[in-house]
Order: sequence, then structure tokens, then C-alpha cells
Amino acid sequence: MKRVAAYCRVSTDKEDQANSFESQKRYFRECIERNPEWELFKVYADEGISGTSTRGRDAFQRMIAEARAGSFDFIVTKEVSRFARNTLDTLRYTRELKTLGIGVLFVNDHINTLEPDAELRLTIMSSIAQEESRKTSERVKWGQRRRMEQGVVFGHGLLGYDVHNGRLCINEEGAAVVRSVFRKFLDEGKGSSVIAKELEEAGIPAPSRAARWSHTAVLRILRNEKYCGDLVQKKTFTPDYLTHKKKYNRGEEALIALRGHHEPIVSRERFCAAQSELARRNPSPGQSARYSGRHAFSGKIECGLCGSRFVARVRKRRDGTAKRVWRCREAVCCGTRKPSPAGGFIGCDIHLQLKEETILSMIRQILVFLDMENAPAVVKLLSIVNASLHMENPCPGSCLTDAGRRLQVLSQKKARLLELYLEQAVEKSEYLQKMEEFQGEQERLASQLQGERKCRGAQANENGRIPAFIHRLITCEAQDDAFYRSLIENIFVRDPQHIELVLQKLPIRWVFRRGTDESSGV
Repeated sequence: MKRVAAYCRVSTDKEDQANSFESQKRYFRECIERNPEWELFKVYADEGISGTSTRGRDAFQRMIAEARAGSFDFIVTKEVSRFARNTLDTLRYTRELKTLGIGVLFVNDHINTLEPDAELRLTIMSSIAQEESRKTSERVKWGQRRRMEQGVVFGHGLLGYDVHNGRLCINEEGAAVVRSVFRKFLDEGKGSSVIAKELEEAGIPAPSRAARWSHTAVLRILRNEKYCGDLVQKKTFTPDYLTHKKKYNRGEEALIALRGHHEPIVSRERFCAAQSELARRNPSPGQSARYSGRHAFSGKIECGLCGSRFVARVRKRRDGTAKRVWRCREAVCCGTRKPSPAGGFIGCDIHLQLKEETILSMIRQILVFLDMENAPAVVKLLSIVNASLHMENPCPGSCLTDAGRRLQVLSQKKARLLELYLEQAVEKSEYLQKMEEFQGEQERLASQLQGERKCRGAQANENGRIPAFIHRLITCEAQDDAFYRSLIENIFVRDPQHIELVLQKLPIRWVFRRGTDESSGV
């Protein structure tokens, strides 16, 4: 008596296929039990799995493994398309099973692989099944593309948005996180790694595709056009309907882009500003260095030997104080230049620790050379600041405040009351009562006036500090990271002896030669 296994499969897990799936299993049990020479071994069933590939079909793989182990002698299945829609898979497995002495009966196609002409008929039927799969795949792709063009969203939700019936709806809890990422990046000048660390420390859940916050997750948010209201679909595609493997679309298929498709979380202006800032911080497409917004010169110092960015390192002085130096990232991570196992080279030979004091000294020399204290733009800025401060307090020391004016009026009233009393125009009791009221009001106004004078004095001191701070900034006496970040465009370390510095919006390269006092603008 033959031990017979049965295999059945339905290609979707939708409810309308459930009855077909159960009926297939019931059919094979009854079919095997009706044959007196057959004994049911097991029914193998895959539900909701495509037949174009055997990969991922657990029941099918178990059946093949147990066949190799000699657990049964024969297989019964409904038709070739249920066994596999891939011609190569069909022939490969039926041939292997045949060498093991195990035949496969395709009931509806009337094919028994143990018969002499079975492979010819099987090749024809499996080719027809494969072609049907190809046509189905093309129809599905065409339908999806038409729906995408109509604005229907395919895929799952993302941080800040939920997908409901093919529409993107804002999730306010996630949207707040997205806005904070753009704020930290644009307004606070922080890098993706720093932002990820802060979000992780704050206990904010990471996006659904990430186990935890990382600089990659932050960059995905900053680069995702959905957050400014646009929709781009077909970023990935399936080149082979048999393997179902997705690939990033790098021009193989046309993207479907819809501008202003849904409600944005950030404005288009902020999104475009983020793209410009990303390009500025990492101008080389293949560059691996990360930008960090923790320091004024992060992402601005470039190695002339390997093209990598310099990173900050803190060193301790002998007296215990700390100093910050900058080193080439490739030299820090990989040491001296050497061949890479993957091809090319890793590491860098620029043995240099660039002190932050050296960079500040170079900036100071440039500002002194440009006579920034007397530059028209700075003079105009200081005049605007002073004019604004004087508008808040137009005539300090000369114009009386309300309390001062009321004190003057009160003094006149007291003098007039005294005259009336001496002329016996008012009674003594009335005079004393009024005088007591005037005295109380005078003490209150005097106290208020004293407070106003202190406030004006403090404001005057503060107003004096603002122009002084601007003066200290442009002479490098005061250090402010935001000021330096907006002032410096790039610093190029060509070799340990030659350093070039470029200021924002100035087409001049300042070349400094280390070990000498020589510098020049080119």
C-alpha cells in the first residue's frame, strides 16, 4: 500500500478563498481514502502564498524534506498551477522526486510524473501556468499605477501619518516629533546623530521600521517629501514576478509624483531649507563622515588628502583642563592609508591635530585684515541697533515719566492747599486731612519713581552690552558657535602645512601656512 501525501495551496489569504482552501483539503482526503491501494500520509497546505516561487512556502518545503527522508511514496495535487507557477521549479522538483521514486499526480491535468511522456506535458502545462502568472502580474501593476496616478496611497503609514482607505491622515503625536526633528536640524543646527541621541534619551518611540533612533532614521524624516505635502510613489519596484524581490527604483521605471497631495506637517520652505542644509553638510554623494551640530566647525573642515571631514576630539592638558582638537575622520577610524578588502583604500596619512585655538586665530587675522570693525555692514548694523534701543527709551534722563509728572502736580497742589489754609479759606481739619492724603500719595509716587530709575539704569547697561557684544564678536574676543557657523563656509586642510579658509558669501580663499606668520588671500 502506497503512503500518499497531498499538497494544496491558495494564493491569497482573503476570506473568499477560505472555503476553497478547506474544500481542497477535504477533497484530497476523500480522494485518497477512496483508493484501496492508497494510505493517507499527510495533507500539506500553504495558505495566502504565491505560487511563482517555492521560497516562503513552508508546507511545500516540509513536504520535499520528508520526501527526501522517504516518509511517503506518492504526491497528489489538484493541478500544475497549484504545485508551482514557475516552470523551472516544477521541473526541478518533479525530477528530483522521480529520482527518489516518488511520483506526482496532477489530478485536473491528468499528468502522472512516473509515466514516460509526463515531462513533455508537464513542461507545456507549467509554461502555461507561468505565463498566466506573468499576465496577472502585469494586470495588477497596471491597475496599481492607475490608482497611484489618481492619488491613492499604497503601503503602510509612517511617523506623523496614518493611511486610511488610501489617504494620508496626520497623526498629531507623530507630527509633533517630525516638527521637532526639523526644528533641531534647521533652527538649532544639530546633526542627525545628535538629534537621534536626544530623541532616544527623551524616550520617544522610534519609527515603525527602526528598532531605535539612529542618524539614518533622522535622515529619512528630513528627506521624506511627504512631510511637505507631496507624494512620490514607485520608489521601489519588482523587476521579476517570479522572485518577488523589490529593488530601489533608480530610473528603471517612471516615478509617480503628486505635488500638494495631502496636508503637510512642515512648510515647503522649511523642507527645501532642510534639503539645502543637508547638501551643504555633506556635499560628496559617497562621503561617509557624519555631521554633528555640537561644535561650531562640525562638518566644515575637509581633508585635502582623502576628502573626509574632520571630527572633534577632546584632549586633556597637563593642568587638567580640556582642549578641543580636530582630526581627519579616516585617520581616526582607520589609521594610515591602506588597501581595503572591498577594493580601493581606507585610512588617511594626514597626521595632523588641528587645535581649535589655531582656527580662531586664523579667523581673527582675517577679520582684522578686513577691518570688520569699520566695515560698512557692521557700522550700519550698529547704527540700526542703537536706533532701535533709543526708540525704546527716546530721551533718557531728560523726559519725565508719568510718576515724575504726577509728583510735580502733587507738589503744586500742596502749595496751593497751604495758601488756602493761610487765607483761612479751608478749615484746619480739612487742611490736615488733605495734606495727609497728599503725603501718602507723594511717598507712593516717590517709591515708584525710584524703581523706574533703577530699571532705566539696568536697561541702559543692557543696551550698552549689545553693541559691545557685537564688537567683541567681530574681533573674536567673544566666542559664539552660532556666529562662527554662519561665518565660515569651509576650511580645507590641503596638507599639514597649508590650510585654506573660506568665509560665507566671499569668493576669497585665505591660505595659511603653519609654522609661519604668513597668510594671503587668493
